[in-house]
Amino acid sequence: MSFEERLQVQSDMKTRACKQMTSGKKTAKPATAMVKQKKGKKGPLEMSAKRPVPFLRQVVSVTKKVHRDPRFDDLSGQYKPEIFMKTYSFLDTIKKQEKEMVQKQLKKCRNVEQKEKLQQLLNRMTQQEQAQKKQQKLRERELSLKRQQRELAKQGKKPFFLKRSEKRKLELAEKYTELKRSGKLESFLMKKRKRNAIKDKRRLPSQNL
Repeated sequence: MSFEERLQVQSDMKTRACKQMTSGKKTAKPATAMVKQKKGKKGPLEMSAKRPVPFLRQVVSVTKKVHRDPRFDDLSGQYKPEIFMKTYSFLDTIKKQEKEMVQKQLKKCRNVEQKEKLQQLLNRMTQQEQAQKKQQKLRERELSLKRQQRELAKQGKKPFFLKRSEKRKLELAEKYTELKRSGKLESFLMKKRKRNAIKDKRRLPSQNL
């Protein structure tokens, strides 16, 4: 084909393309430019190349995890201190063993800084143990009062309900009896007198000379 013939073919193609654009006819899209295409029932969807794919897109639908707090959930049941203490009573044995281990380490330790840390840990363990015993005594007292109320109700009598001040008096009476039995009553009363004296001194008006 000569050079003149090639120029003629190119000009014919250009004129044909211009006529198609002016007439409003669109060229057929290739088969690869389909927006979505399924390959079978379970085949993946093909995303369109004209729209940009998002950076984070959900490929597989995942069920959202719902976190629940067992302390406030009805599925965990109702909290009962007696059942809880009975179920986890083995923890008392473990705590006792840990306390004995700390006491042994404290006796063998020669480092001052490490000894102070062990002493603080031992004091914290002792305080937790005392607080647990106190709570247990309070629960036992409340259970005994509830039993008395049930017995009165069975006998047809009117059950009595102690006020907060009366409960406080019972606690003080039990504490007094326990201190007297252990021989620590005098030291307790002495400390209490000192605290009361300091409080009274603070309440007095200051004397400006």
